[in-house]
Amino acid sequence: MLSLFGTAVGAGILFLPIKAGVGGFWPVVVMALIIFPMVYLSHRALSRFVCQANGNDKDITHAAEEYFGRKVSIFISILYFFAIFPICLAYCVGITNTFESFTYNQFLPLLDPNGSFASAISAMYQTSVNEQGKTVANLLPFYRALFAFVLVSIFMLIMLFSEELITKVCEWLVYPLCAILFLFSLYLIPQWSFESFSAIPGTKEFITIVWLTLPVLVFSFNHSPAISTFSLSVKRQYPENSVQKANQVLFRTSVMLLAFVMFFVVSCVLSLTPAELAEARAQNIPVLSYFANKLDNPFISYGGPLIAFLAISSSFFGHYFGAREGAYGIVRKCCKLAGNENPDLKKIAVYSTLVMYIIMLITAYVNPSILGFIESLGGPIIAAILFLMPMIAIYTVSKMKKFQNKALDAFVFITGVLTIITVIYTF
Repeated sequence: MLSLFGTAVGAGILFLPIKAGVGGFWPVVVMALIIFPMVYLSHRALSRFVCQANGNDKDITHAAEEYFGRKVSIFISILYFFAIFPICLAYCVGITNTFESFTYNQFLPLLDPNGSFASAISAMYQTSVNEQGKTVANLLPFYRALFAFVLVSIFMLIMLFSEELITKVCEWLVYPLCAILFLFSLYLIPQWSFESFSAIPGTKEFITIVWLTLPVLVFSFNHSPAISTFSLSVKRQYPENSVQKANQVLFRTSVMLLAFVMFFVVSCVLSLTPAELAEARAQNIPVLSYFANKLDNPFISYGGPLIAFLAISSSFFGHYFGAREGAYGIVRKCCKLAGNENPDLKKIAVYSTLVMYIIMLITAYVNPSILGFIESLGGPIIAAILFLMPMIAIYTVSKMKKFQNKALDAFVFITGVLTIITVIYTF
């Protein structure tokens, strides 16, 4: 349960309140009611997808190949890569913006305002006044390029260390981060404003808000990267009743996630107005960085960006490993389909890594919307793999047909389709 919980809780939770809170409190309540069955039933179906494959060592890619054939499994691998890599890009943007905001709003005031060093840092920014009359500071293009280059390069240099070591450090970070976020949710309680209780959007607006938040909800609760390993572990340990045991663990994990994530979201939404949440989105920063700039509390001012930095970093490393392996696998399979049965794996690794590094640098500099990445790419593609693929298998693969439940399967499939088609509405 803790491993699955730790996989789900990452930097996504820092952006969820910004999207979920645009309509006030009541849409968030409806989101909480919908997301629990969505998360539990979809992850349960994906676990069954793995558990029913032949052997105790066949992961999700092998299961896809067994059920659908090699060509379809390559398509699924590509889909999985594009569910993960855009999130790495979003985190590169997030870490640059968090550092940029911290330098101007927290680090600069620490310096002597009359000192040359403070003046030099201040000169790195261009300031403007937004519609709310607040001063907004952005790095000048050269300095943003420098920040992006340094921060993304540090990320990539860390990837040269042992994968096992990085994974262990990320695992150790998850639980103190969760504890801090829970304490932060409690800390915000005195800041709660109950005015939004009386503000209820119109029916059409209400439904639209909930619908368009589905991709970010799916992303924030997603622990599908760990489902394959988890299911194989349960399959080895409980060979006779692996499905029942997996169901039990997944149900309890979903309850934990619902309580933890939605408490954090509610606490943030009740502490900020929709206008402030819109401003946080416009600044393209995590909600903790916005609170650090808003609240007059030194612990939040300096601790908020630090927590955001650690959460984004740990999430980036976890996603990058998956993206890297996915990229290597896709290139390798394409080489084999082209007739090269023994491609040079070192060349594939070097060129794939170089291409991803350059794309991450450019993206961090350009500064596209982080929530835009999640809404347009991450959430919908995850939904295709998590909600649709297992449902298709349940009705097309003979050994999966015993799990059919038309009402629940329809719910999972329809919510998955609704999550995917938000892209059409957005564009």
